[in-house]
Amino acid sequence: MTVQEIADALGMACVAGSSGMDREVTSGYASDLLSDVMGHARDGAIWVTSQVHQNVVAVALLLNLSAVVIAGGLQLMEDAAARADARGMPMLSTELPAFEVAGRLYRLGVRGEV
Repeated sequence: MTVQEIADALGMACVAGSSGMDREVTSGYASDLLSDVMGHARDGAIWVTSQVHQNVVAVALLLNLSAVVIAGGLQLMEDAAARADARGMPMLSTELPAFEVAGRLYRLGVRGEV
C-alpha cells in the first residue's frame, strides 16, 4: 500500500513532501520519543507522532521511513515542511488523535514490526 493510498483512505492531507507519496508502506510505528523511533522503527514504516519540528524529518530520512503522520491537528513547523519538501519525505496531517490513527492504520492492514 502506498502513502497516497493510505492518505486517501484515511482522509489525511499531505502538508509537505508530496513528491514521495508513491512510497510503499511496509509497517507502522507510533511514538513521540525520537530515540525510541530511531531504535525501533523499520525501513519503509509510516510513523505516527505529534512532534512537528525538523528533527522529525531528520529521523524519518535517516531511517528511510515511508511517511510521517502528524496527529491531533497539529501544524508542522515551516522549517520542517521546507526540509520535507526538499527531500520528498511525505508529511501527512490529520485531526485524529494518534491512538485513533494507529487503529485505522491497523484496520487497513498496516502492522508493526516485532
